[in-house]
Amino acid sequence: MLLAASKSIGAGLAAISLAGAGIGIGNVFSGLLVALAENPDIQETLFIYAMLGFALTEAIALFGLLLVFIILFS
Repeated sequence: MLLAASKSIGAGLAAISLAGAGIGIGNVFSGLLVALAENPDIQETLFIYAMLGFALTEAIALFGLLLVFIILFS
């Protein structure tokens, strides 16, 4: 009983990283829109950088999700 409750609390705390990743992805794309509004000539370069930022932020979210599953199913 106590072990199951501890796992649930730990998984919930680890899932907070998913909210942080969502905020980070929002920041990446809001920065892309601001940069495109200021300088639309370098659209291809800005898009490549935005995709790189998105991929790295999403990787952090996947690591957090993996941690949640490890806590719950181990």
